[in-house]
Amino acid sequence: MFYKTLELYSGIGGMHCAWNESKLPGEIVAAVDINTVANKVYAHNFPQTNLLNRNIQSLSAREINKLNVNTILMSPPCQPFTRNGKYLDENDSRTNSFQYLISILKKLECIEYILMENVKGFECSSVRDIFIDKLKECKFNYQEFLLSPSTVGVPNSRLRYYCIARRNSTWNFKTKDGIMDTLSTNYGEPYSIETILENCQTDKFLVPDKHLKRGNIFDICYRNSRRSCCFTKAYSNYVEGTGSVFTEASPEIVKICYEKANTFKVGSAEFVDCLRDLKLRFFTPNEVLSLMSFPKYYTFPKNTSNKQCYRLLGNSVNVTIICELLKLLFD
Repeated sequence: MFYKTLELYSGIGGMHCAWNESKLPGEIVAAVDINTVANKVYAHNFPQTNLLNRNIQSLSAREINKLNVNTILMSPPCQPFTRNGKYLDENDSRTNSFQYLISILKKLECIEYILMENVKGFECSSVRDIFIDKLKECKFNYQEFLLSPSTVGVPNSRLRYYCIARRNSTWNFKTKDGIMDTLSTNYGEPYSIETILENCQTDKFLVPDKHLKRGNIFDICYRNSRRSCCFTKAYSNYVEGTGSVFTEASPEIVKICYEKANTFKVGSAEFVDCLRDLKLRFFTPNEVLSLMSFPKYYTFPKNTSNKQCYRLLGNSVNVTIICELLKLLFD
């Protein structure tokens, strides 16, 4: 079977990368996103794809049916389902486009396969219930997941909700009534951070003093680390909960520096002086790309700022997990 796919909320093309990595027979017929910066990055990497700079609510069921697609891949806005987004759920206007898609799903008779990604917390939302009820109404079988890249051998924590659905057909893997938190394939221990480090001048990525003042909350990675924290769109702008930082220093040296720093008031000049010697730095955009499993051929256009890169990556998906779920979806 040849799968013809519509990629919605396409962002920088993480779903497209996963499609390519899966080697499944088919193509991305069209991609849709309203973010102009993301679209420039997408077009830079996939110039042959029909990329529509459109509000998804402007797509009619008739227009989607005319594309002759049988698959939808999508990652709707996650902010309505997060603490920082005030968890407004279906009352958040940023859910409008997704709720619109749900409302027209019954008219999309050509759609046989769906893969949807969102933030952890979506599974507890009323929008999730609306989505699942519509899948049932339209005779889709579905399976939900909560998965992190660390479960597929990637040294990064990015716990996300996923739902795969197929119409009028059963699965070729063992499903469960609730949410699954593992995949059957054994990937073994995540690889080490050392394998994704860039051989380039990284001084411009050093953590500035204004952030070193809050050095007591850093999550620090080393060359032999096999884990890192989730990178958000605020990475490098803020330090709390936005992602890990890296140092070439050994854990022993870091411990000594922090012991000395902690004899001073957190945020003081003396505290900062102690941490400055560690040369803590942010991961580069290319390193974050690697930790999110983007392929080596993927690049950002030269005129994309680091800040823009981090914002776009923070809204993207882990390619390896999507790839594995695609294989399950179409098996």
